[in-house]
Amino acid sequence: MSIMTTTKTMTMVQAITDGLRVMLNERSDTLLLGEDIGTNGGVFRATDGLQAEFGEDRVLDTPLSEAGFIGAAIGMAVNGFRPVAEVQFLGFIYPAYEQIMTHASRLRSRTLGHYTCPMVIRAPYGAGVRAPEIHSDSTEALFTHMPGIKVVCPSTPREAKGLLIAAIEDPDPVLFLEPMQCYRSTREEVPEGKYTVEIGKGRTVLEGDDVTVIAWGAMVKVAEEAAKKAGEKGISCEVLDMRTLSPLDKDLITESVQKTGRTVIVHEAHATGGVGNDVLAIINDFSFLFQKAPVERVTGFDTPVPYFGYEDYYLPDTGRVLEAIERAAAF
Repeated sequence: MSIMTTTKTMTMVQAITDGLRVMLNERSDTLLLGEDIGTNGGVFRATDGLQAEFGEDRVLDTPLSEAGFIGAAIGMAVNGFRPVAEVQFLGFIYPAYEQIMTHASRLRSRTLGHYTCPMVIRAPYGAGVRAPEIHSDSTEALFTHMPGIKVVCPSTPREAKGLLIAAIEDPDPVLFLEPMQCYRSTREEVPEGKYTVEIGKGRTVLEGDDVTVIAWGAMVKVAEEAAKKAGEKGISCEVLDMRTLSPLDKDLITESVQKTGRTVIVHEAHATGGVGNDVLAIINDFSFLFQKAPVERVTGFDTPVPYFGYEDYYLPDTGRVLEAIERAAAF
């Protein structure tokens, strides 16, 4: 990461707005498009004020058609632009799934490298904000299965801005998942101006020796809180924030789990077919003989994300993660 010397306190959604503004100023080929992102500033106000600042030719309101505007973004990308498309919620992206998986992710291989598809799809995701059905999906695994598209998931304002700028500059399509729980829950000092956080590299949030706790998005904070409570009981935890779900940072996972020999994977998506299974496979492939205990997984349940009255029962919380840490440590 290259860091500017001056910083400003921001929430995650403010950091995302700032990152978009930086790139609209930096690159004339950057365009934003999506439903209600202009005058209304987007459903979470991530594009608030950008149409007034940069004009309707750079910040485009689109019809209510995810397949339509994602398809338009693919066409823009192939013809030399850097479109950033906003899908209002990840659960609304399914009408555009065919465009993403059949076309955006395959253009480089389909044309033998003659064309790339440098576009970003921003999608708020996850539960915890008391949203109705389909607004809280955490189906990131649907997109990590297809080579050709990167899947990025920040956990803090600082990470969000740096990763978003890196995604816009990436020559290939990037699905940029924004955990809604994190939009306004915390503030931190964010570098002003342009900087990037490398896609495909995770980070160590806390260093420890007994148990590795692996998480991403909103679950990083849950993992960190559980690790601190475990520390009060004499269990030293190392917490990893994966940052990118495709490609996963195999080196970071391997280095940590070979040090601790015990692992807890935390994600709010369903357990079956979740990205946690890929993390577990990496541990099995590279670190099987270093393991001192079975790998624990703490996830959402294999049901649709429930209405908000039961949302807290669905989401992994500090207590569930702490219990998994204690089971791993005691094995």
